[in-house]
Amino acid sequence: MRRVLRGCFIVWVVLRYGLDELVLSSFDHPWIRRLPRIVSPGRHLDNPRGQRLREALERLGPIFVKFGQVLSTRRDLLPPDIADELARLQDRVPPFPSEIAIATIERAFGRRVDDVFSHFERVPVASASIAQVHFATLRGGRDAGREVAVKVLRPNMLPVIEKDLALMRLMAGWVERLSADGKRLKPREVVAEFDKYLHDELDLLREASNAAQLRRNMAGLDLVLIPEMLWDWCRNDVMVMERMHGVPINRTNELRRLGVDIPRLARDGVTIFFTQVFRDGFFHADMHPGNIQVSVAPATFGRYISLDFGIVGTLTEHDKEYLAQNFTAFFRRDYRRVAELHIESGWVPPETRVDELESAIRAVCEPYFDRPLKEISLGMVLMRLFQTSRRFQVEIQPQLVLLQKTLLNIEGLGRELDPELDLWATAKPFLEKWMLEQLGPQKLLAQLKAEAPQYAKLLPALPRLLHDYLRHRPHELRKELDVLLAEQRRTNRLLQGIIYGGIGFALGLIVTQVLLRVRLW
Repeated sequence: MRRVLRGCFIVWVVLRYGLDELVLSSFDHPWIRRLPRIVSPGRHLDNPRGQRLREALERLGPIFVKFGQVLSTRRDLLPPDIADELARLQDRVPPFPSEIAIATIERAFGRRVDDVFSHFERVPVASASIAQVHFATLRGGRDAGREVAVKVLRPNMLPVIEKDLALMRLMAGWVERLSADGKRLKPREVVAEFDKYLHDELDLLREASNAAQLRRNMAGLDLVLIPEMLWDWCRNDVMVMERMHGVPINRTNELRRLGVDIPRLARDGVTIFFTQVFRDGFFHADMHPGNIQVSVAPATFGRYISLDFGIVGTLTEHDKEYLAQNFTAFFRRDYRRVAELHIESGWVPPETRVDELESAIRAVCEPYFDRPLKEISLGMVLMRLFQTSRRFQVEIQPQLVLLQKTLLNIEGLGRELDPELDLWATAKPFLEKWMLEQLGPQKLLAQLKAEAPQYAKLLPALPRLLHDYLRHRPHELRKELDVLLAEQRRTNRLLQGIIYGGIGFALGLIVTQVLLRVRLW
């Protein structure tokens, strides 16, 4: 019943804000284009379409707001008026009352807010779909007088998210059962991944630990700043961190006026992303402009500032190696190797012809090389690859959904910063160096060094373990050996029968030939 009610509410919001008009008016058939005029009487659709879309997503809740955040980075796919409105979802979602935020803080710390902070700004500096942020100054303790940012979780988020996820699971089940591509697309597994990351965002302690891990990983790169988490003041619904001073990355005119090297900033962004993905296997997976700033402090001028670590992606060593080989093959235009990797990984049926898949991938990717970023639409490439994947029955990999989403964010940021950026040329040297490090002698030595403590414990005990194993064989192993011996005996008897039969047949032929010759003689 809750799913039905939520579904009815979504339909009501779609009609209330005229989103049906946005969809139906894009069709070519005249009778479909006239349909919005029939259903529009009685509705007030005077506001611009972009504003209506933004307000509808805000009304529908955090999952839909996040969908709008992703769309806002794709100005190549959206009209400017819609993209500008959706950009407001990045850090200008309507805030909840500061009284609720203060009550949450006091409940979390068991103290009055004025006892914790000497100064607390009631008006939030940023408000997003899951939480909002207030600036403050700590009062006492070892961090007394330190400027901080206080992140407070929105109240009653879990029930809303659970309702939407229940609907998504229902729709995913329909797609899997009714669509010809349902099994290949794995919609229920994708929803399960989305479910996991959304619930992770509702735990600010987990977000703080993500930030701490990224801060350690990026410490030696000198390209990005991660705020320090103040663990004494972190709870599940409240998080206190170092205050960062920067300019949002989408304010390019202001950054140029301050003297920031924009092309270098774009290249650094690509380096940061590929370092997090391929070196660490732990990457910031919510990189829309609302979460990325540029430092203007003299000591760190021009560096990235990353914020909001509720969603991070992780990759296994197998995932990293597979992706790196794919990227490297793409950059070298070795489409045959890309096709072979798809077959080796099991993403396509093993009976797929390599030459046919190679030809299809070449047709998709070749037109986009040697172009600046402004002439490359990753959305178009992904769409054509999707069409190709349907032909070859490529299975969607749910564990890589976050990486695909982050790639779209990176492209949107790069397009805003430097439309002339050649994404392929920037990433190719990094990936080739990474591949050499993974396959070279240094990687082997590092792995041996990491495993040395295990070997040191295992080697002295190896003779004793081998002796005990041979002396006291497991009962199950003895059974298996008996079965194998019985099969061997049967095989031997069969071979003996075949050999004896063959010998008898040969002797019969010889005797027959002798008798015939004697008779003729």
